[in-house]
Amino acid sequence: MLAKRIIPCLDVKDGETVKGTNFVNLRSAGDPVELGKLYSDQGADELAFLDITASHEGRKTFTNMVSRVAATVNIPFTVGGGIGELKDVDRLLNAGADKVSVNSAALRRPELIDEITNHFGSQVCVVAIDARQDESGRWTCYLNGGRIPTDRSLFEWAHEAQERGAGEILFTSMNHDGVKAGFANEALRRLSDELCIPIIASGGAGCMEHFRDTFLLGHSDAALAASVFHFGEIGIPELKHYLKSEGITIRL
Repeated sequence: MLAKRIIPCLDVKDGETVKGTNFVNLRSAGDPVELGKLYSDQGADELAFLDITASHEGRKTFTNMVSRVAATVNIPFTVGGGIGELKDVDRLLNAGADKVSVNSAALRRPELIDEITNHFGSQVCVVAIDARQDESGRWTCYLNGGRIPTDRSLFEWAHEAQERGAGEILFTSMNHDGVKAGFANEALRRLSDELCIPIIASGGAGCMEHFRDTFLLGHSDAALAASVFHFGEIGIPELKHYLKSEGITIRL
């Protein structure tokens, strides 16, 4: 069995790490390069950096940061935010990123996934999906950092992303984001069982048991979290030893 992965996520705005609840109320969490190095040293399996205000100036700041991260950490890292065409992917990979994450641009123009995977390979392309579950139980995909609902459902869009060549799906439940009450394990289990590419769980980590549950109940391949790591609520070495004690295959 492949080892499960722990992925700290750093949302970057104007060169610093921020974190909010349900995609709003952002507060500062520190320097992304320093945090990335800390997590790398602590045994994180991968990192994710998301440029949440990818304006033209922000892109320049963010690309410089990617270069600094690449020079500092020794684990794979994914970058996302404002990626709309191949030259954006090229710029970030040249700066040292291992993978790119596409979200809104791929929903608006699904061919982007084909272009990235045909040009750089499936292993480079992570399709991030922000979705919210309504009272009827339907999961709707959202654009622009969770601001604009679409007519696409989580499961049909995830299937299409896989068919177009995506290497992984990063699913964030907007209902669970920052609430720290656990991951959306029912939806994650359905994604994991229906698709043949890895599924990364995002949104809802509050304690070590939540990581265990998304691996055992949600069948997730990786778990991504932010504030529990940024604010020192969970240590990565402690989390990994706990997961191993619960019978989960994990790299120590």
